[in-house]
This record gives sequence, structure tokens and C-alpha cells, in this order.
Amino acid sequence: MRSSVLSLSSARDRSVASALPTRLRPADLLRLTDEGAEDVLAGRYDHLLPADGLWPTEERWATRLIADDEVDVWLISWTPGKSTELHDHAGSLGALTVLSGALSEFRWNGTELRRRTLAAGDQASFPIGWVHDVVRAPAAAESVGPLDPTLSVHAYSPPLSAMSYYEVTGHGTLRRTKTVLTDQPEGDL
Repeated sequence: MRSSVLSLSSARDRSVASALPTRLRPADLLRLTDEGAEDVLAGRYDHLLPADGLWPTEERWATRLIADDEVDVWLISWTPGKSTELHDHAGSLGALTVLSGALSEFRWNGTELRRRTLAAGDQASFPIGWVHDVVRAPAAAESVGPLDPTLSVHAYSPPLSAMSYYEVTGHGTLRRTKTVLTDQPEGDL
């Protein structure tokens, strides 16, 4: 009896996997963001960083580290008070690794927004349908400056093609306010 339960579970896993828009899984994206973070810290992407060595202080900044038909990997610099707005990543899975500073994520759990803080070294992944808002954590704004930015590496598979934005209604539900075609990470930069 036990082997038939395992085979049913395996068959279900295969059918779910074949319905996903990418062969990559959240664990694969976490590995890619971790490797990207290591490469940024090792200086392998210095040629993509701001030329003057100063990170923007007014607006978020991003550069694409890797791009192919299967995945996009981005380095993002976060500035105080610049929220991504409540959004999803349409048909893409995602993951991130925080390199420096800290991020606050406000995630819709079906009934309310839940906050978590991700500090340097922390990782998170998000499935299709994950609705969240990301902002530089207030504590990070106090502890780092323009020469020590809050940085994170993000991976999306398949590469981003659209994002939907939401608002929480007075009835405690989500309402989509717009959908945009984009290949930019975490909202308008």
C-alpha cells in the first residue's frame, strides 16, 4: 500500500511540474540569487555598477546580471521610502537574496498584509500569485548610507513580462488596479 501512495504522489508532482511555466523551481532561483550575490561581492559585476562608485540616493537602481530565455537575474539598490507598491510577478516565479542592509516585505496572505524583514544574507522565494510590496527597511536607512547601500539580487523565471498592481479594499480584499507589460524587476525603477 505504501508504494502506491508514493507513486500517486510522484505522479501528482510530475503533473503539477508540467503545468508550471518554467522548469526552474524556487530552490533553483534561490541558488541563482545566492550565486549572483557572491559574484557581486567578489567584484565580478563591478563593470555594471554605477560608474562614479556612488549609489543613487533618490531612486531605486537596478542592473540585469544574467538574461536568457529561462531566467533573469537582477541586482537592485534600494533607497529609503521608495516602495515597489503591492504587486505580483504575473506568470513568473521569483527569489531574492539580500546582500547588504535590510528589506521589509509586506505580503498579502489572503486576509491581511503580513510584514517580515529580510537582513543581509536572508533569502526568500515567491510562487506565482505571490502579492507583495518591498521597501528598504527603516533600520537599514539608519545604518547605511550612499556608499553602503541596501542591495539585493533577484531572479525571475520565466523572465518578467508583466506585473499586476493591487490595493487592499475597505472590505479586506485585494483589488487589481492595473497590469503593465514590463521586463523591469520589482516595479518601476
